[in-house]
Amino acid sequence: MAFIKTRKKIVSSAIASSLSIMAGHAIAQDQTAQLETIHSEASAEQKQSLKVDKSANSKFIAPLLNTPKSVSVISKQLLEDTQVTTLSDALRTVPGITLGAGEGGNPNGDRPFIRGYNSESSMYVDGLRSSTSQNREMFAVEQVEVTKGSASAMGGAGTTGGSINMVSKVAKKGDALEGSVSAGTDAYKRITLDANKDFGNGIAARVAVMGHENEKAGQHNGAEYSRVGIAPSITFGLDTDTRATLSYYYLKSDDTPDSGVPYQYDTVNKGSAGKPVEVKPGVYYGWKDRDFQKQENQNGTIKLEHDLTDNLTISNTAVYGKSKNNYVITQPDDSQGNVANGQVWRRANTRITDTTSFTDQLALTGKFNTGSFKHSFNTGVEYSRQDSDRGNYKVTDTNTSAINKDSCLLANSNGWCTDLNNPNANDPWLGDIASNRRSTNVTTQNTSLYFLDNIELSPQWLLDVGVRWDQFDSKWTAIQDQTGRDGKVTDKAGTQYKSKSDFFNYQAGLTYKPTENGSIYASYATSSNPVGVDGGDGSEGINSGANSYINELKPEEVRTMELGTKWDLFNQKLNLTAAIFRTEKTNTRSTDANGLTSNIGETRVDGIELGANGNITDKWAVSAGYTYLDSELIDGGFVEAPKGSKNYQPNPNNGNQVQNVAKNSATLWTTYALTPAFTVGAGAVAMDKVYGDAANTKWVSGYVRYDAMARYNVNKDVNLQLNINNLSDKRYFNKAYASHYATEAEGRSAVLAINFKY
Repeated sequence: MAFIKTRKKIVSSAIASSLSIMAGHAIAQDQTAQLETIHSEASAEQKQSLKVDKSANSKFIAPLLNTPKSVSVISKQLLEDTQVTTLSDALRTVPGITLGAGEGGNPNGDRPFIRGYNSESSMYVDGLRSSTSQNREMFAVEQVEVTKGSASAMGGAGTTGGSINMVSKVAKKGDALEGSVSAGTDAYKRITLDANKDFGNGIAARVAVMGHENEKAGQHNGAEYSRVGIAPSITFGLDTDTRATLSYYYLKSDDTPDSGVPYQYDTVNKGSAGKPVEVKPGVYYGWKDRDFQKQENQNGTIKLEHDLTDNLTISNTAVYGKSKNNYVITQPDDSQGNVANGQVWRRANTRITDTTSFTDQLALTGKFNTGSFKHSFNTGVEYSRQDSDRGNYKVTDTNTSAINKDSCLLANSNGWCTDLNNPNANDPWLGDIASNRRSTNVTTQNTSLYFLDNIELSPQWLLDVGVRWDQFDSKWTAIQDQTGRDGKVTDKAGTQYKSKSDFFNYQAGLTYKPTENGSIYASYATSSNPVGVDGGDGSEGINSGANSYINELKPEEVRTMELGTKWDLFNQKLNLTAAIFRTEKTNTRSTDANGLTSNIGETRVDGIELGANGNITDKWAVSAGYTYLDSELIDGGFVEAPKGSKNYQPNPNNGNQVQNVAKNSATLWTTYALTPAFTVGAGAVAMDKVYGDAANTKWVSGYVRYDAMARYNVNKDVNLQLNINNLSDKRYFNKAYASHYATEAEGRSAVLAINFKY
């Protein structure tokens, strides 16, 4: 309750501040149609379209039509149509992306897999890396850009299968006020406000605020979500040669997380196998009196820009951030055979993470000519440092002599075990939870230089080149003695493991334009995934033990080859794309024949991608895509067989489908204006079977989900919008973990919103 009261105070004060900014000034309707935060050349037509022509990331130095990469943009219009509130929900509209969880099924934060590769550490905000583990919100996001394929020349370390860039709402020209008040099934309540004030003399201020609550749809007495956020900004020097923007972002959440559904138990091989157990939809194994996940994220940004000439701009962006991610969650553990006996052990997974980060990017962008060749370029230097303290919670129960893997064999487990088919989420918690902060520390530093150039050789031929050098240092330190599952000390306090590497990445693409509205391209790009790329705040495997963190480990190497085409049709209102590609990951960290971790693994993904975004007619808009991914584990290293024998054999999983990859996936969203005042929309998401483990013994089945929308314009400023998600109440799973359990997706839900825009 204290959190909810705090949230209401923050939201109320922010709304009051925003309205006071607007007081006494007329709001210009034609100015609200501008989208200055996306690009100074963005038009009203572009804002209202599902089609986006130019990335907001300055490292895309050419229009998307002329960029030799696959880029999917979730436009502001698509965000409004679908009323998505989180990044995970927004990514549902992009084919070729699946969702995963952290190592051991921990709910670290968003963990998307792009074209089969983990992109958890390839998140960006306004072009700068934001790798802290968090569940990201959409209230302060203008649009989302998904770059597919290797892209370390642009983004640096990571970006194996692609990257995700979120474009922030910041102060812009003109007065504007928009927001939404919505309510729905499953205790859904949400309020957002976005106010911009142009004070004249080149000064403008903007603030976005949000308050949100809901229960998980279809899960009675289960997961609950509550969060509050505010994002103010102020810009000086609009329409002048020198500009400065100061912005701040704050998001606080207090959730009761979902616990998933355990896999079926193989009594022969003594482990989980197959798909999740057949239990009623919406079953919840969590312990509401014990479980929680609390996150707090803050970022302060200063961006300075100066136009040296009409064609040359220098800029510097500095971001300081603090992040907290604390949780005690129930993992419905099936590892001891309890599931076969109709019981679930409520194993406690815990974490306390405090992270600070600093990033600075100095860039020079512009245009120049060399003879008849025309260049558009971006070059710069970047520095980042991330410091993560990790600990956990000590969960004990003084009323039970032994809370361990055999809990379900006890006559009275004090709630640690619950019925497989009828779990009781309200069992009283009789134990204690004590924080054990700062057990380990992980520090990473990254220094890089890059140069990107798009060269117009002729009106028909464009050459895109880029190169980047990175020096990436990471250090793991044991603050306390580290113990394994057997209770033995693996690393004494003070033990350190270090990794230092420097690497080059590059990209090259050749684009042929048979007509002004079309392009055909071929491209080649690389990326590198060094040890510790997640900064100790994710799932990249920075753990104790020399075998998982040693100096000799080199960065994993990835390359993507792609052949594609892009076309603007119907007077440039509709964009069609098609691409075929191959991504190969070598130097993958795997166990060698001596039982040590070495760079010997390899995976490969071949694929086809199709897309359509924009308007077919003035009344009919569509965003659709299809992706086919043929993935294979080429070399998984060695495995100990049998366990404890110290005898290592080639991995029997070689040749299997890569985990967290759907062979076929498709998305569709379309709207039609029946009248000037009434618009209807419908969508579908289709996904093939996804394996959770490399052995391909655990999986979640494929599915098709349908959504619908109706919007009525009360007047030019206010509309009513109804969204019905998972229209057929399809029961499906959207995350498959490597062991123990999978996550059931939300059931049918409905949300009615009053939206206003002045």
